[in-house]
Amino acid sequence: MTENLKKIKIIPLAAESFGVRSMCTLAETPDLKLLIDPGVSLGPRFAILPHPIEYKALKNCRERIIPAAEDADILAISHYHFDHYTPIGFTDFVWMWNTTETAQRIYQDKVVLVKDARKTINFSQRRRGWIFQKSAIKLVKKIETADGRAYRFGETELKFSDPVFHGEEDSALGWVLMLTITYQDEKVMYTPDVQGPISDQTLKLILSEKPLLIIIGGPPLYLAGFKVSEETIIHGLENLARISTLVPSMILEHHLLRAENWRTQAKPIFKAAKEKGHRVITAAEYLGKPNNLLEFKRRKLYQREPASLEFQKWMKLPKLKQKQTVPPI
Repeated sequence: MTENLKKIKIIPLAAESFGVRSMCTLAETPDLKLLIDPGVSLGPRFAILPHPIEYKALKNCRERIIPAAEDADILAISHYHFDHYTPIGFTDFVWMWNTTETAQRIYQDKVVLVKDARKTINFSQRRRGWIFQKSAIKLVKKIETADGRAYRFGETELKFSDPVFHGEEDSALGWVLMLTITYQDEKVMYTPDVQGPISDQTLKLILSEKPLLIIIGGPPLYLAGFKVSEETIIHGLENLARISTLVPSMILEHHLLRAENWRTQAKPIFKAAKEKGHRVITAAEYLGKPNNLLEFKRRKLYQREPASLEFQKWMKLPKLKQKQTVPPI
């Protein structure tokens, strides 16, 4: 735990350093329990289905999220990518370890603050958001768009940003909401999928909040030179380094940790933070646990621990049946 926070408790529940794709975080103040981005998934890589070890990590994270959601007062959803929210009404064990019952347990009778599915949103997220909100209304106590809004619960303030770019400016991936949690003199900022931030406009917004702790996603090194230019990646890393000199504690996660060389590439960030007496750690390290990075190891996992015959049979199932069948792990 960070020494800067005495009244706001932060508990990462799922993240790349836990072996999955997610930034799901539980934030507790004396006034409320807030679950941010209650989603978790695995991702396509190397044209190979995830290894059984990855599915075990996915199952474990899902099993942490469900009771946390049931116990939370409020859920917040920053955008409609499957690693940030749990969709309602279908089963998918291939990528999300999700069932209709899972979603029901997460959202039943909850107050849910969400990204607007109609404004400042790309096509795929608009569709997902519309489906989600239409389904959620049957389960939740209340669902409300939170773009640019602030809420007060006792001495706790939740401040959602206006939509910011999902990485690069004018990104085809759309927009996300950042969230600042303030309790008295303590402030935590949650900045999902800003990828650095790559956008200088987003950087200014982050620095203006002056949090004691920031939970942030780094740039997608694994897509460098392929879907994202090298120059863009470097700029995201430079902006991260700047933030690390101004924010005492940083939980650095998400896209950045999907690359095997992430720590080497992030050396300037660690160096800049250290010079200021600040710290940069992963979600796992924040909880005092070792990193369990898996996605970039997928090929090696299959070489080191070949899948069982039962798992190999599951891998060959028709797509729809595969999604509806628990992988034999």
